[in-house]
Amino acid sequence: MGSGLLRVLICDDHTLVRAGLRRLLESFADIEVVAEAANADQAIVGARLHQPDIVLMDLSMPGRSGFEALVELRRDHAACAVVVMSMHDDPTHVREALARGASGFVVKEAAPAELEIAIRAAAAGRTYLSPQVSAPQLFARPRADEGIDSLPPRQREILAALGAGRTSKQIAADLGISVKTVETHRARIMATLGCRNAIELLRMAMRLHDRPNA
Repeated sequence: MGSGLLRVLICDDHTLVRAGLRRLLESFADIEVVAEAANADQAIVGARLHQPDIVLMDLSMPGRSGFEALVELRRDHAACAVVVMSMHDDPTHVREALARGASGFVVKEAAPAELEIAIRAAAAGRTYLSPQVSAPQLFARPRADEGIDSLPPRQREILAALGAGRTSKQIAADLGISVKTVETHRARIMATLGCRNAIELLRMAMRLHDRPNA
């Protein structure tokens, strides 16, 4: 950001959508589109090559989903903020995107000015959510035990292991699955339980571990 320009990478599988977004973004002051990507893999390669400040990314794409790309982008490019665009405005999608590190969530029918606000907020380290998805119920959390009981068996198993002090690598070895799969389950557990960070997740995990019939 040293040049004063906000460098943006656009990721959407529709060519016309990307063209429209590029035109819109470049009409805003001090915003430059440095690359486009048609899928999650291209977004990850593009982020490595172009070092954007912001990745503007659709969730629903052929191949790997935006959710998967989000985890990898946040892990490998910590200085790059990700603003998610989606046709979906249900709380589950929003919670999962935020749990995986998104800095913003904009619905595709949003007004153009909203996209600019979201990008500038992300660049400043703030979170922006479209009004359609920022209702209080988005952050309403189930009672801890109800939330835990709603998890699929494999996720309850992983949560209990976390509560017992097992690392993702150890859990992967114990269950015969990849570390990446454990991390995916972990992100989904956080979204389901409304955990905002690893400490809250650990508290939930210890609660399950301490239950008599966990």
